[in-house]
Amino acid sequence: MASSITSKPFLGATKPNSSLSPDLQRLSFSSLRISIKPRTHKKLQIQAAGSTFGNYFRVTTFGESHGGGVGCIVDGCPPRIPLSEADLQGDLDRRRPGQSRITTPRKETDTCRIYSGVSEGVTTGTPIHVLVPNTDQRGHDYKEMSIAYRPSHADATYDMKYGVRAVQGGGRSSARETIGRVASGAIAKKILKLFSGTEVLAYVSQVHQVVLPDGSVDHDTVTLDQIESNIVRCPNPDYAEKMIAAIDAVRTRGNSIGGVVTCIVRNAPRGLGSPVFDKLEAELAKAVMSLPATKGFEFGSGFAGTFLTGSEHNDEFYTDEHGRIRTRTNRSGGIQGGISNGEIINMRVAFKPTATIGKKQHTVTREKQDIELLARGRHDPCVVPRAVPVVEAMVALVLVDQLMAQYAQCNLFPINAELQEPLSLGFPNFEPAMI
Repeated sequence: MASSITSKPFLGATKPNSSLSPDLQRLSFSSLRISIKPRTHKKLQIQAAGSTFGNYFRVTTFGESHGGGVGCIVDGCPPRIPLSEADLQGDLDRRRPGQSRITTPRKETDTCRIYSGVSEGVTTGTPIHVLVPNTDQRGHDYKEMSIAYRPSHADATYDMKYGVRAVQGGGRSSARETIGRVASGAIAKKILKLFSGTEVLAYVSQVHQVVLPDGSVDHDTVTLDQIESNIVRCPNPDYAEKMIAAIDAVRTRGNSIGGVVTCIVRNAPRGLGSPVFDKLEAELAKAVMSLPATKGFEFGSGFAGTFLTGSEHNDEFYTDEHGRIRTRTNRSGGIQGGISNGEIINMRVAFKPTATIGKKQHTVTREKQDIELLARGRHDPCVVPRAVPVVEAMVALVLVDQLMAQYAQCNLFPINAELQEPLSLGFPNFEPAMI
């Protein structure tokens, strides 16, 4: 709001000075007014609320389940990195629907196309636009959901927040939104592999009451091929069969079950993450808990660590044969004080049973009338097999963002070689790829 300041007359200033010009004589101090105009905030920015992730490697996802398509914009990708659609398609195929009998029967090829940010096979440093068209929409399956809310789904809360929602397929609350995350995560994984030899792998460690015993998977040696050897993505064949049987049992009854995805990071550079509010585990928790259907997050010893004493839980240090400081155990999960220590980072993400099921449930309509709803549409009886590449993607996005932050702050000038390692040379016998 504009304001005015009127000065009081100065003593001895009641008569204009005759030596001044007529124009200046009219400027009496006794009538001086100073107007203050409202400040214009020129730097106000409006960002896509809730659809953008990352600070340096920034990803914005777009699209809805039954719209024209879904995808992402990746801003901040380093230039001169070899990149093609084939680099993204592998992870998109692991996420796509209709890949087995224990996933949703919706048939989508999820074929991606890069529209910008890549020229002659390498990234240009400008925003990368990736689009995946929707080709198998069935909007008529959602007629009932236009008037009634599916229990434990986002239908009601979207109405509470926006006052309007896309009914078909759940709109932005659909898991098809994660296509943009997987595509951008594939780029992040390639950067991590090229720069520091970092590898991100996830697998299913629990389906309903079938729990993979601790220690049954060797995190030092487990491979992607072992994880992908069965449709449930559990690297232990015996437990994989039990998990598949559990999903089949509820699928045929029109019900659903949940589970747990375990994710590990090998060869993570030391020093990623920041103290206090931006701890690495806090960033990872936010990333994976932003995924649809997530209900819990643990890293390292997690809640089980509360049953131990300090002497039992502490990870003792030693110096290995390469002269590197290591820990004999890894209950810290590769992160101490919010900062990566070079050990394997490990975490577990809990997913609830799929909310939309083929059974009648009590609910209410938009007009607040009680009703019984039988939800239609095509949905996974258990989301965890297809969640594996999505968890990997979110973890990779966090790590590449933190890698760029660490490089900018702590590696801009020569490092303290007695205490620090080069980010790209921190691992014996590893040579960074030439780009």
